[in-house]
Amino acid sequence: MQRRHVVQYGAAGVGAVALMLGVGWWRVDGPGAPKPAGQRPLPLSAMDFRLTDHEGNKVGPETLIGRPTMVFFGFTYCPEVCPTTLSDISGWLEDLGDDAARMNVVFITVDPERDTAEAMAEYVGYFHPAIRGWTGPEDQISRAVEAFRASYERVPTEGGDYTMNHTASVFLFDAKGELVTMIDYHEPREFAVPKIRRALTEDVEGAT
Repeated sequence: MQRRHVVQYGAAGVGAVALMLGVGWWRVDGPGAPKPAGQRPLPLSAMDFRLTDHEGNKVGPETLIGRPTMVFFGFTYCPEVCPTTLSDISGWLEDLGDDAARMNVVFITVDPERDTAEAMAEYVGYFHPAIRGWTGPEDQISRAVEAFRASYERVPTEGGDYTMNHTASVFLFDAKGELVTMIDYHEPREFAVPKIRRALTEDVEGAT
């Protein structure tokens, strides 16, 4: 079973050491990685799921309403997409400076069998402190994925192990819980950060 990656981020967004082998890379990180489902995610206010954050607090979509939100689906044994994206997100948050404190940033596992709250706490600890890890029962994870119009599936690998095939985009919502846009995997920082600032600007305008 793969060990979790120890990832440090910096101002330049340090990437993770990857284990890109065989079908695991193809299905999760390469040309076989899934695209978003093609439908617009529901507003956060219309979603209904119950999860637990990495500190053991009960959370759900209502937890996110009131501040702009970034959501990313993945898992702690992810070989490349997840540590790379969380490093990217960490860099974006550094660029935002004090404005980063105005955002919710959530990493939701698609592998609750292995990703307990304790495992999520260890994993998100390697990234920006604003990032929260959410986990929970399989049925509630499925409800969350469906509401975001994302996708995931379990993919067997050699030796009886498995990896997870999952949507790799970051979902960006405004403070009212409406989708602003999505940030693609490996999207350059000069495009990603203005999208986030747009969500923050809509938050300010909505408050006036």
